[in-house]
Amino acid sequence: MKIPLILLPGLLCDWALWAPQVEALSDIAETGVADLTRDESLPLMAARVLAEAPARFALAGLSMGGYVAQEIMRQAPHRVTRLALLDTSARADTRERLAIRRGLMELAQKGAFKGITPRLLPQWLHPDHLGDSRLTTAVMEMAQRVGRDAFLRQMRAIMARPDGRKDLQRIGVSTLVLCGRQDLATPLALHEEIADLIPGAVLNVVERCGHLSTLEQPAAVSAALRSWLAGWGEPPG
Repeated sequence: MKIPLILLPGLLCDWALWAPQVEALSDIAETGVADLTRDESLPLMAARVLAEAPARFALAGLSMGGYVAQEIMRQAPHRVTRLALLDTSARADTRERLAIRRGLMELAQKGAFKGITPRLLPQWLHPDHLGDSRLTTAVMEMAQRVGRDAFLRQMRAIMARPDGRKDLQRIGVSTLVLCGRQDLATPLALHEEIADLIPGAVLNVVERCGHLSTLEQPAAVSAALRSWLAGWGEPPG
């Protein structure tokens, strides 16, 4: 029997963020990629995912998807059999980060939404991948599919997120924490912190990789997820 697996995209991302993993894990996982474009708070996003998910499922989230995954663990930890947090953070935004987000929102509201993603690419991708037109085009196309209004909703949700570090200590399922070595948006130190706080968590650092690890190093990420799904035995509960 295949493992039910819910995948949560990041800011300005959709199903395409996880397409390599959906294909690579199709022999062991029945995957569904959540739509996180319709709500403007993490609790509402999490509630919608839970309403549409199987009774029990493995859960993986990248960046904003990781924030939603943590909220799901607050709302319904008994529903989740395994957890993977990729290129994300358990901390709330700093004042500096909030100011940057407000600036991007102002640009979008003034009609410059198409200029948002090019500004974010150097924060999201390893320098070696910025010249990869196939990759950068895929990221830009995701952003256009998500659109301005959903971007603004997502930003409001992200900016209002809590500091969740204390909540991590209560997680009781097999947990993978993964990030790109050169992730500038959510650096390695944030993942070391998460892995230290979740009992028994495994930290996997992907080399030559920035923030969008699932697309930048799909084979390495898929291998890590396969091990997480199939190689760690049955989770508690």
